[in-house]
Amino acid sequence: MEGHQTPARKKQPSKMPKREKKLRRCPKEMPKRETLRKGKGKAPSVPGPPPMPSSGVSAGLRLFPEMDHACEVGPGAIRQISCKHGYLAVVGTQKRDVLVFERAGEPGCPNAARRRKPKHIKLKKNSKVDLLDSEASHLLILSSEGKLSEHSLAPGTVHSEPRLLKELGNKRIVQIACGDHHSMALSEGGELFAWGQNEYGQLGLGRKSSTTGEPQLVWPLESVPLAQIAAGSSHSMALSLSGTVFSWGKNAFGQLGLGDTADRCFPMHVKALEDKKIAFISCGGEHTAVLSKDGMVCTFGAGSHGQLGHNSRRNERFPRLVTELFGARVSQIACGRWHTLVYVPNLGEVYSFGSGAEGQLGKGEKCDQLIPLPLDLTVNGQTMIRGKNIPEEMVKVIAGEDQSIVLLLKEKQKYANLSRTLARVEEEKTEKWISNSDPKCWQNIEQEIKLIFSSAACINGSFQEKREKTCRTSSKGANVDMPAVFLFCEKIAAKPKIITQMLKALRKLLNSLSCIPASPEALRLFLIVPVLLRKEDVTSDCLLGQLAQVICKLPEKDKKVLESWWSNLDVMFFKDLVGMYQRLISANLSSVIKHLRCLESVNLSVDFISSLQVLQMLYEVNCKTNFRIQESNFYIPELKRMLTPPSMNNIWNEEQLIRRLTSKGDELKFACDVLICFPCIFELEDKILLHTLCCLSLNLDCSLNNPGIVSKLHVRRQHLMQDTWQCIRSAPSNWFQRFLKVQFEGEPGIDDGGLSQELFTILIKELCAPKCQIFTHFEESHLIWFPCQIPAQEDIYFLIGNLFGMALYNQKIAAFPFPLALFKKMRNVQPTLEDLKELSPRLGRSLQTILDTQSEDFIENLELDFTTVEEHKGSRTEVELKENGANLPVTKFNRKQYVDAYVHYIFTASVEKQFADFMRGFERGCPTGKWKIFHPIELQVVLLGHKKYDWEQLEKNAKYTGYEKTEQTIKDFWAEFHDLPEEKKEDFLAFLTGTNRIPAQGMGKFIFTIADARKADPDLWYPEASTCCHILFLPRYSNRDVLKKMFLFALEFSEKFGLS
Repeated sequence: MEGHQTPARKKQPSKMPKREKKLRRCPKEMPKRETLRKGKGKAPSVPGPPPMPSSGVSAGLRLFPEMDHACEVGPGAIRQISCKHGYLAVVGTQKRDVLVFERAGEPGCPNAARRRKPKHIKLKKNSKVDLLDSEASHLLILSSEGKLSEHSLAPGTVHSEPRLLKELGNKRIVQIACGDHHSMALSEGGELFAWGQNEYGQLGLGRKSSTTGEPQLVWPLESVPLAQIAAGSSHSMALSLSGTVFSWGKNAFGQLGLGDTADRCFPMHVKALEDKKIAFISCGGEHTAVLSKDGMVCTFGAGSHGQLGHNSRRNERFPRLVTELFGARVSQIACGRWHTLVYVPNLGEVYSFGSGAEGQLGKGEKCDQLIPLPLDLTVNGQTMIRGKNIPEEMVKVIAGEDQSIVLLLKEKQKYANLSRTLARVEEEKTEKWISNSDPKCWQNIEQEIKLIFSSAACINGSFQEKREKTCRTSSKGANVDMPAVFLFCEKIAAKPKIITQMLKALRKLLNSLSCIPASPEALRLFLIVPVLLRKEDVTSDCLLGQLAQVICKLPEKDKKVLESWWSNLDVMFFKDLVGMYQRLISANLSSVIKHLRCLESVNLSVDFISSLQVLQMLYEVNCKTNFRIQESNFYIPELKRMLTPPSMNNIWNEEQLIRRLTSKGDELKFACDVLICFPCIFELEDKILLHTLCCLSLNLDCSLNNPGIVSKLHVRRQHLMQDTWQCIRSAPSNWFQRFLKVQFEGEPGIDDGGLSQELFTILIKELCAPKCQIFTHFEESHLIWFPCQIPAQEDIYFLIGNLFGMALYNQKIAAFPFPLALFKKMRNVQPTLEDLKELSPRLGRSLQTILDTQSEDFIENLELDFTTVEEHKGSRTEVELKENGANLPVTKFNRKQYVDAYVHYIFTASVEKQFADFMRGFERGCPTGKWKIFHPIELQVVLLGHKKYDWEQLEKNAKYTGYEKTEQTIKDFWAEFHDLPEEKKEDFLAFLTGTNRIPAQGMGKFIFTIADARKADPDLWYPEASTCCHILFLPRYSNRDVLKKMFLFALEFSEKFGLS
C-alpha cells in the first residue's frame, strides 16, 4: 500500500451530465485495473479468485486500493474488518480472534514489497472477540462477555497480551468507538464512558484537559437512551434511540453541525437534524455523515477533498443534504479520514466521494471526487452486487484511513452486530420474567430487572411508540407507549418478587437521578415511573414523593417540556397521574393533622412540598387544556377537617378547651402559611374561607399593634364619591389593614357589613355611568374597559383599584362590569382573542374571520396593515401595532401575528399606565397577598359576585324568626315574590343585602331570615331589612293586597329603607 500523497486535483465539471435516477452507474466497460500479484510480480497460477487473493479481488471482498500484502482470511470467515491508522484488523468467525495486518513500507524502501506477517491476538481464558476498533496506538477489543481490553500496536508488542480495562468493573459493554487518540464505550446499562486525549473536549466531560487515562462517565448523556456512538479524529457523536444527534469535541471545520466552529466540551443537541429521523451516524477525520430512516444522507464539516459530496470543497457548518443522492434510498454510510462511502441497495451500487489520493475511491485515478460516483465492483467481468438481488444486510461497506472495503457475506447475520444497544423492557423479556419459575434462572432475571430499573437510560429507552409518525421524542411528544406501560404493570402485578426487585432498583435510581437532562428523551421516565408506582403502598408512595422532588428540581425549560407531554396524555392516563399525587398528598396531610392535634411539631418533608408543587403543575396543565378533567380531582378532602371549627364535644375542663383551640389554631396557621401556596387543592368555598382567615389575622395584628387606627369612613350621600376619594388619598397604608366601617352622615345605621356593601354598590354605579367618561363602554357586551386616553383626574384608576382591593379585603362585592381579561392580567395571565370576543363580540368575530379564511384574496382586499385607529373627542389617530406597522401589510402568512398584536394592543399596550395605576391601588386596598390563591375566573366571581339566580332555592334557604313557614303571611309573601318580574326580584336582593349580586359560593349557600317586625298596627309599616345580617323584618299584614303594596313601595325606595 502506498503512503499518503497529495492528490493532483482535477477541475470538476461545472455541470453534471444527466444520470439515471439521479445517480451515475458504472459504464459498461471500465478501463482494466492493474492487478496486484502475490509474491514478487508473479501472476496467480490458477485462474479464478482464491478465498482472499493478495490482489484484493474476490467474489466476496473488494478493497480499494488493492492490498500489496497477503491476508489469509477469506471473506466467508470474516466477522468484522477494520482499516484504521495503517492497520487492517480482522476478526475471524471461527476462532473469534484477531489478525492485524500492517501497512507495507513506503515505495522505494528495501522492505516495501516484503510480505508482512500478521499479528495474532487472542483474549485470555479463551474469551471470544466480539468487536474491535482502533486508535492510532492501540486496539480496543470487546469480548463476547462484554469485557473491554486494550492492545498496543506499537512496534515490538507483537507478543504482548491485551490489557483488560478493569476500571469499567462489571459493566457489560455493547458498543465501542475510537478517534485518533480517544475512545468511547457504551454499556448495556446505557452509560457512556470516554477516555484518552481531551484537548478539544472530545470526551464530553464538560472541560478540556490533556489526557484522561481511565474511562470516565459522560454524565451529560447519563439519562439518554443511546442507539449508537461514533468518533472522528478529535470529535465525538452519539445517536439516541429516537433519532436525536449529539456532538462534541473539535469543531474547527463545523464537523459538529452546530452552525459555528467553536469546540464543545459538553454533548450538544444538533438541532438542525431534529426533524430528519436520523438512523445512523459516521465520523470521518474532520467531517460527519448522517443517514435518515428514509435513506437520505446529510454531511457537514471539512470539505477540502470533496468528502461532503456537494460538488465543492467548501466546509459546511450545518448538516446539508447530499442532493446528488436525492431519489435513491441509501442504507449504509461509512466515513474514511477524507472520503465517504454510501451503499444504495436498490441500485446495487456503492458510491464514493472525497479524497482519492491512495486510490480509495475505486476509480483507478488518484484524484479527489466532489460528487458521489460508483465504485468498480466487477470481478472478471461479473458485477459483485448489481443485478443479483442480494439482500442489503449481506453487503457491508467499510471505510478506513485511506481505504475502502466492500464485503459480501455468505450468510445473514454473520457479520458482527455493531448496533447493539442498552437493555430495555421488551415483551419477550417480560414474558420470560413472568413464566420462568426455575430458581436457578431467577438470579439472571433479578440482575436484568436491577440493570434496567436502576438506569434512567434503560427506562427511557423502553416502551417506545412503534408508529412511524411518533417515532421521535421531542418537546411536542414523548413517544411513550402508555398503554404498553400499563399492560406491563398488569402483567407483573401477580409477581411480587418482580415488583420488589423493580422498586429496589427504582429507589437506587431516584437517589442518584440527575436534574439536568441533555434532551427531552431524558424526561420520558417522568411519564413511565409513576405508572410503575401505581400500587398503593408505603414504598410506592415514598418513591413517588422522591420522583416529585426530582421533577421540581428540573430546569424551567424541561418543566415546560414535561407539562407539554402531560397536556397530550390521554384523559385516562392524565387523571390517573393526578389521582396518584392527590392520594399521596392526602396521606401526608392526614399525618400532619394528627401531629398538630397532638400539639407536636411538624417537620415538613421535601417530598410532601414537592408533591404539592407537582399537583399544582398538573392543575395548570389542566387549565390550559380547557379542564379535561374536573377540578374536583385535585381537591384534598382532608382540608375540610383543617378549616372547620373545632368540635366542642368531650371537653370537660378549661385545659382541654385551650388544647383544642390551640391545635385548631396551629392547623389554620399551617393552612394559611403553607397550603395556601397551592391553590389547586382547595375548593372555591375553602379558598374564600382561607382568604377571609388571612384577612382576619392581618386585621387582628393591626388592631393589636396599632390600637389607635380605626378604618371608619364618614360620607355624605350627596357627596359620596368626593368624600370617599378624599379619605382614600389621605389614609396611611396601615389604615387599609383594618376592616372598613362606613357611617352615612345623618343616618343611624351601624355598619356590620351592610352599610359598607351599600357604599360599594352606589359608588360603582356612579363610576360606571357613561356620563362620568371614566371607562370605555361596549354596548354589545355591556362591559367596560380602560380608555386609551388618561382622564383629567389622573389618579382615578389608582383610586378605583384601591376601592376594588378594599372590597376584596372586606369580603364585599364590587360589581364593576369588567371582562375576564382584567382578572387574567391581575394574575399575570395574558388575555387572548377569546377575551376580546367577550369584550367586543363584533371585533372578535372579525379577527377570527381573518384567521379562519382560506382565501388570500379576501385578506388582501381588506387592505389591512399593522395599524389601528383611535378616536378621542372627535379626532382620529393612527397607532402602529408593531414597529413600522404602517408599512407592513397583513397577509395570510402573518395574520396570526396581526391578531395577536391587536389583542395585545387592546388589553396591554394601550392601557399600560392605566392598569399599572389600578394594580398599585388594588394592592394598597387589599394588603394581604393571599388573594393570589384565586384563579382569574374565581377572582372574578369573588369580586363581582354572579347573577345565577335560583329563586326556588332562595325560598328553601329562608329561615324564620317569629313565624312558621306555614303561616298565611309567609305564604302570601312568597306568592307575591314569585309573581315579581326578574328585575324586581333582583331589587329585593339589593334591598336585603346591599347588592343584587349573589356571593361566589352560590345561591345554595345564601341564607337569610324573615323575622316578625312585631308592629302594633302592621298594615301601617313597610318591610325593613338589616343588610348586615340579611334579615327581612316583615310585618304581619292583614291580607295579601296590603303586603303587595307595602313590599313594592319598599323595593322602589330601597336606598332610604333597611338601614339597621
